[in-house]
Amino acid sequence: MATPSREASLTAANNIQPFFVLHKASAGASASVSSPATSRARRRIEVSQPLSPNPKSAKRPRDDEEEVDIELYEHLRLEAFNCTWSKIQSTINEVLRGINLKLFDQVLRWVQESFSTIRSIMRPCPAEIQQPYPLLTDVICRKIPTTFVLTKNAEFVDDVTTFRDLMDHLESNGCHLAKLSATELSAKNGVGGCLRSLLRQLLSDVPDVADVSALASWYCKGDNYDQPIIIIIDDLEQCSGDVLGELVMTLSEWVIKIPIFFVMGIATTLDAPRKLLSSEALQRLDPCKLTLGSPSDRMNALVEAILVKPCAGFCISHEVAVFLRNYFFRHDGTITSFISALKLACSKHFSVEPLSFLCMGMLEEDSENFWHDKFGALPVGIQKQAFGLPSCTREYNSIKPGNNLVEGLSELMKLQKDWSSVLSCLYEAGRHGKVQLLDIFCEAINPDLHTRNDSNNELLMSKLTSGNLSSGKSGAGRRCIAQALDTVRYMPMETLFHVLEVWSIHLEGMNEIIAKVKELQSTTTSADCVITTKDKWPRRSTNSTAIGTVPLNDKATMLLDDITRKLLVPVECLPFHEIICFKNVGVLQSALIGNPRKMVQLDLLKSQSRLNCSCCSRNGIAVSASLHDTSVMCNLAQEYGDVINLHDWYLSFDGIINSKGKNKLVGSPSKKKSKATPQQSEAMIQARFCRAVTELQITGLLRMPSKRRPDLVQRIAFGP
Repeated sequence: MATPSREASLTAANNIQPFFVLHKASAGASASVSSPATSRARRRIEVSQPLSPNPKSAKRPRDDEEEVDIELYEHLRLEAFNCTWSKIQSTINEVLRGINLKLFDQVLRWVQESFSTIRSIMRPCPAEIQQPYPLLTDVICRKIPTTFVLTKNAEFVDDVTTFRDLMDHLESNGCHLAKLSATELSAKNGVGGCLRSLLRQLLSDVPDVADVSALASWYCKGDNYDQPIIIIIDDLEQCSGDVLGELVMTLSEWVIKIPIFFVMGIATTLDAPRKLLSSEALQRLDPCKLTLGSPSDRMNALVEAILVKPCAGFCISHEVAVFLRNYFFRHDGTITSFISALKLACSKHFSVEPLSFLCMGMLEEDSENFWHDKFGALPVGIQKQAFGLPSCTREYNSIKPGNNLVEGLSELMKLQKDWSSVLSCLYEAGRHGKVQLLDIFCEAINPDLHTRNDSNNELLMSKLTSGNLSSGKSGAGRRCIAQALDTVRYMPMETLFHVLEVWSIHLEGMNEIIAKVKELQSTTTSADCVITTKDKWPRRSTNSTAIGTVPLNDKATMLLDDITRKLLVPVECLPFHEIICFKNVGVLQSALIGNPRKMVQLDLLKSQSRLNCSCCSRNGIAVSASLHDTSVMCNLAQEYGDVINLHDWYLSFDGIINSKGKNKLVGSPSKKKSKATPQQSEAMIQARFCRAVTELQITGLLRMPSKRRPDLVQRIAFGP
């Protein structure tokens, strides 16, 4: 048998994957090779058997059939998750690219104008470019055109995608691109390291000595000439000011020969270059200042595209939405973290909800046929489970579920579309009053604020002045919705006419409501209203009865209030919403802002239950040698206090490992005579012990020994 190569073993040792508690298979488990079907059947029988073998209970064909169905539904849910998140991710990329496209066009226009300016001063021939000394010594000819892009991001992680898309946009328009990171512009690498990185990105053959003359020789070639070179520095504030200043001084001597431009990203303020670079380096830059959209603007666009509009058939509950909003504003405030949290919610929904694979019907053109086929193939038990959902059994539900799941899901999709249209109208009005879409979204999906009768609506409207902010608890106020209605009531006529035009777009397909919007639009274009808009009318109270524009604004406000009460039905008030809506906010809290070290400790201590393992708990053995070494060490550490003696800990570990062969010999049910597994060498056990101790230290559950007491380690416990 051929032994594995040294290179393969080193690759396997360096393949560091996320930390999981793995279960070691027994030595005899892989002794015989069998087909996948045979091994799968053996695994099912072993799991279904009780601790005491019973030949009658071994034959359970019904359980095998149910297990095959479960595996099939798990595959359907996984396929639905991949399809749904792929749709959401593509929508996110499209929205962010559309927001940044305006900035990208401004940068490209600036590059073209700067390149034309440099070429208008002088157009050197290839022989002049390769000369070691500059052609001109004028200060004006030594300035490098530089654009400072203010990103306004609290963390750099959101800028990575922005500058990557910017590079693709400039490169597609014929520019030569090179990117220098803050690590390359550090004191450790110096200017030589920056030049080598620059040459590696542009030249195919990099010389041993990094010099700008090599870049000049490359630029003289026919394919490279007459195109600018853009150097992108995405995180200016993290760079070394001395190294960057020296690089600017070096490249400024060649700016006429080689048109090199800088694009530098700034996260905090435009005064950052003045604080970082010397005055001499700043004089060699010809600055241009551009600003990227604020994170709140990008957040509004993302919420509208992936949460308000039914783009993927997946939605979140009110508590989850409030948690994501607070997580965005109170933590790092990055779009990347918000998207990661949303992806986690989507994955948890499809892994927990049995009928979540029906979400894919929202993306199909013929949704009813899709649901008919999927629901007809479901077993009777799962069909009954669908009508046993809490949304179908509660008495106070305003919309009855009916007796048909397909009709219920179709009605759910229709009501969600109406809800989306009304919420878009509310935001179009509220954005003129500086209302954020994420805030008004959290109010619109609050089931505690929804009611279907007029008396309760009047009761809710009477509480609008309480000033309560929207939170995840019952009784929260509708401050943002009330602010949007109030904005329409005091809106200028020109702005109102524009808002009505946008409303007609959002309410497409609702003929009765669009007719009322058209009536308001015709009123705004009448001659009397045009005359009254020339005057500046004062702010008035709600009970005002003035003529002119007052009734028109009130009519628009009443129309928006009416459709809000009738059609703004939260998804949690609809039957079968559990199929498409994720509601378990506790999962997100424990995963995003929970205590990871405590969860690692609990997983190590309860590895048998996490792995659904039965062999480790047989015969009353507290700690089995078949567990992972780290799990064995964590369980043994519970027998000590805060301080553990390494020698005693090692002896306990040695006893568990060496008892593996003895336990197999005693408890082996085989008729043939079994041989005990030979005991491992002391060196191997010591190596396994050291590796387990190191893993406990990395996870934060152990503090290594000090020089004063090298024989003791300190255990860090979380929880009881």
